[in-house]
Amino acid sequence: MLWIIIAILISYLIGSIPTAYILGRWLRGIDIRKFGSGNVGATNALRVLGKGPGILVLILDTLKGFMAVLFLDNLLTYRIDFLSKEILLIILGLSCICGHNWTIFLRFKGGKGVATTLGVFIALAVKISSLKIILGLVLLTWITVFLMSRIVSLASVLTGMSLPIYMLIFKQSLPLISLSLVLCLFIILRHKSNLVRLFQREEKRLF
Repeated sequence: MLWIIIAILISYLIGSIPTAYILGRWLRGIDIRKFGSGNVGATNALRVLGKGPGILVLILDTLKGFMAVLFLDNLLTYRIDFLSKEILLIILGLSCICGHNWTIFLRFKGGKGVATTLGVFIALAVKISSLKIILGLVLLTWITVFLMSRIVSLASVLTGMSLPIYMLIFKQSLPLISLSLVLCLFIILRHKSNLVRLFQREEKRLF
C-alpha cells in the first residue's frame, strides 16, 4: 500500500508541473494566467507565447501523462501484487490528470487536462492492446471536429463525450468504461466557460 501511495503522489506531482506557466516566466517574464484566456494550457500558450512555445507546451503536457503511467507502472510491477494491472494504470493516470487540472504549484488552479489526458491514454494503449483502435478513433474525432470548426474547446468536449461511446462499442472492461466516464466529466467541467461562450457564439477560433 505504501508503494501505491508514493506512486500516486509522484504521478500527481508530475501532472502538477505547470509547463505553460514556467515557459511564460522563462521566455517572456510574464504570468500567462493574466493573458489571453488565463488558462495554463497549450492553446493559451500558443496564443500568448507563440506557435513554438505553444507546441512545446502541448508536447510536454502530453508527455507528463505518458511518463507518469508508463514509468511508474514499470517501477511498481514487481512490488504490487494485490491490484490488477488495469486498475493500477487507471489510478496512476487519474492522479496525473488531477495534478494537471488542480496543480499544487498554482494554488490548485491548473489547465483543462486535454493534452495530459491524451498522454495517459497513449500510455494505456501501449499497455492494453484493445485500446489502440479506440485511441485512433479518439484522435480522428478530435482532428475532424477541429478541422470543421477550428475551435479547440469544441473538438475537446465532443471527443471527450465520444470516449465512453467508443469504450462501450468495443466492449471494454468496466474499469475502463468507468475511467472514460470520469475523463468525459473532467473535460466537460473544465470547459464550462468555453461551453458558455460556444452557446453564445463567442468562442474564438484558433485561426
